[in-house]
Amino acid sequence: MPMLVLGIETTCDETAAAVVARGNDGSGRILSNIVHSQTAEHARFGGVVPEIAARAHVDLLDGIVARAMQEAGVGFAQLSAVAAAAGPGLIGGVIVGLTTAKAIAMVHDTPLVAVNHLEAHALTPRLTDALDFPYCLFLASGGHTQIVAVVGVGEYVRLGTTVDDAMGEAFDKVAKMLSLPYPGGPEVERSAAGGDPKRFAFPRPMLGRPDANFSLSGLKTAVRNEASRMMPLEPQDICDLCAGFQAAVLEATADRLSVGLRLFHERFGPPRALVAAGGVAANHAIRDALQDVAAKAGTTLIMPPPALCTDNGAMIAWAGAERMALGLIDTMDAPPRARWLLDATAAAPAGFANTRAGF
Repeated sequence: MPMLVLGIETTCDETAAAVVARGNDGSGRILSNIVHSQTAEHARFGGVVPEIAARAHVDLLDGIVARAMQEAGVGFAQLSAVAAAAGPGLIGGVIVGLTTAKAIAMVHDTPLVAVNHLEAHALTPRLTDALDFPYCLFLASGGHTQIVAVVGVGEYVRLGTTVDDAMGEAFDKVAKMLSLPYPGGPEVERSAAGGDPKRFAFPRPMLGRPDANFSLSGLKTAVRNEASRMMPLEPQDICDLCAGFQAAVLEATADRLSVGLRLFHERFGPPRALVAAGGVAANHAIRDALQDVAAKAGTTLIMPPPALCTDNGAMIAWAGAERMALGLIDTMDAPPRARWLLDATAAAPAGFANTRAGF
């Protein structure tokens, strides 16, 4: 009999639930995956408002769980476990999802698995591509930018992280300063396609350093300074600023990942793959850059489908199934966490100033 796990994700502005089956051979299958994005609710504010997100989770989650169960064609009594993202993330939303999972687990006497949202991203390629350990993960989103050695379930070593802004956050902030619509990342990519990436001499942060850390705050400031100097901006100015910013991010990312892959090889041998996850992985220019980095390192680039790169319930359910298979379940006092390091032994890098969750 396959293991059936319900997964719940509410760490930011996606309200999501899914049911995943895990076979005895470790293979996985998604039976349902329902995601409601709150982008429209937050667009007029230019970013996610935590209180609005939490209230939306309260209003939406029960219906989304019901839809996920119905689409999967299973009843609560058939579940092997209920998994919820217990952090890191916006604490109001995390509480909603974890409390709902606990209620379902208690009513139906089903095991609970409190999942680290970052671990769910890390384990997704084992669901989509049956990938064996060890492999190297590049996680880039609005809240996270990390290079992680994925050695086993529950075994993660952080090789690099951002010392300030996350990559997705930097894209969004550049979009906002240029008055582009929210969400900003896709708008910057779209504008960059029509711009001249060589018009502005933007810095390439951390280039050539022996560690694999990222820094994007200085680059973001350089864009702001150029934009302020040129006001009022013409449409072509905006395109050129976006193109220059994105080109700098691409070059810095390629350099940082090359170092990260070298550090991985020194500690764990050749990685079975370079895996990219998070919303930033949807950027086509970044995808191309990652493909080049993987090829030069002699490894394969694996990118789960876009719907599984961004926040979703299937990744939570799968991480819960992977942990459940090893007997790793949680008690009802499992806490919600705004911060939850994937590598608990990792120290903050020198110059670290970011206060966002999970770094």
